[in-house]
Amino acid sequence: MIVETKNLSFQYGTETEGRHLLSGIDFNMETGEWVALMGASGTGKSTFLNLIGGNLSPTTGTISVHKTFITNLGDNDRQDFKRTHIGFIFQDFRLLPSLTVMENVMLPLLPYGDRKKLMNREEKWIDRVGLSHRANHLPSRLSGGEQQRAAIARALLIEPTLLLCDEPTGNLDTANRDGILELLDGLKKEVGMSILTVTHDPEVAAYADRVLYLQNGHFIDRR
Repeated sequence: MIVETKNLSFQYGTETEGRHLLSGIDFNMETGEWVALMGASGTGKSTFLNLIGGNLSPTTGTISVHKTFITNLGDNDRQDFKRTHIGFIFQDFRLLPSLTVMENVMLPLLPYGDRKKLMNREEKWIDRVGLSHRANHLPSRLSGGEQQRAAIARALLIEPTLLLCDEPTGNLDTANRDGILELLDGLKKEVGMSILTVTHDPEVAAYADRVLYLQNGHFIDRR
């Protein structure tokens, strides 16, 4: 089991005037599984992803990732855990415009690791996503698909046990979307990577082993 939640709830605002997005969710995800989260905008899909990733704290309940209860960790220990176990991919790439692909990929781990070892690992993942010929280019010289591949290489630099993707193809055309999906599918099959994806796109959800729909604070399993 890579992810498990018990009685997970999240509320914005005060107890009396707040809004419940998630209500008592029990969720399990197997190691090596790809799960897609779908539902209307504003239902809490990205909130759920950020709870699993340790970016938000739940109102109630527990979250276990890779057999570690991240809800019991202090801020520093949680950051350390995220940095070594969880990779994030976002819709908007989040590349720094003044840094090259190589520098963007390495930046999150530079304060924590040996630079030479990081460079070897960085070269491996930049090659894996097909950007070796673009390693010294700035993001402005890349297509949207290439920018997302750079963002994926950055997420994979830690070689995470869990990859969290928030609308990873939302800003891409069909051809680039399909290329990114094939890349993620290859990682799942080749290295057994666990992938949790938020998406509105049925074509993205089609790659998942399981699709959950978030409605009224609860998940509905339709496959």
